[in-house]
Amino acid sequence: MNPPRVLVTGGTGVLGRRVVERLGSEGIRARILSRSGKPGTMKGDLRTGEGLEPAVRGVDTIIHCASSLFRKAHQVDVEGTGRLLEVAAEASVSHLAYTSIVGIDRAASYPYYRIKLETERVVESSPVPYTILRATQFYDLVLMVLRFLDRLPKMVVPRGFLGQPKAAGDVAERLVDLALSVPAGRVPDIGGPEVSTLADAARGYLRAKGSRLRIFEVPVPGKTARAFRKGALV
Repeated sequence: MNPPRVLVTGGTGVLGRRVVERLGSEGIRARILSRSGKPGTMKGDLRTGEGLEPAVRGVDTIIHCASSLFRKAHQVDVEGTGRLLEVAAEASVSHLAYTSIVGIDRAASYPYYRIKLETERVVESSPVPYTILRATQFYDLVLMVLRFLDRLPKMVVPRGFLGQPKAAGDVAERLVDLALSVPAGRVPDIGGPEVSTLADAARGYLRAKGSRLRIFEVPVPGKTARAFRKGALV
């Protein structure tokens, strides 16, 4: 039996490259969609639709990891996913596995989360059979935030922000298992082994560095901050 033909969008990103590695361990050489068109990938742009048809042609399954945190997030995530699904439907793709974020409906006041929620609706309304997996924050993201906060003489951290970080490799493993199975719609969320505050993470980070930098927890006003303190992301 021939292995399934799989396309990974965002296959050079934090999650996507681990998905590609996981597929490789299963004997599946993934086709990688990349806006850069770097060696080993197929050049394509979700914002414009350029390159999507040849990338999807002949594919059985799409693992959709591509996303944008910045100004073009709506173009990439919502509109781009719509373009991808239109091409996938025409190509008779049998399964699209999409990775989303835990708590986006409970913290929809945060603009990026509203975009991710809208993207889920696009996936759900498409004729392409799908699976949606929501995951908590990656350790990579938490580390990036802490490194950013570590640039001042004192580390100022929002008070009471709860998280449940998970290794991106573990999420990739679960996502690949789901993608290689039958479409399952929205599946149970996946999260890390421990719920803690951002301040807890900062203390662990500084200990690992051997730093004596002081941490100051500050209250953050607003609807989004209140949702984070109530555990929307766990």
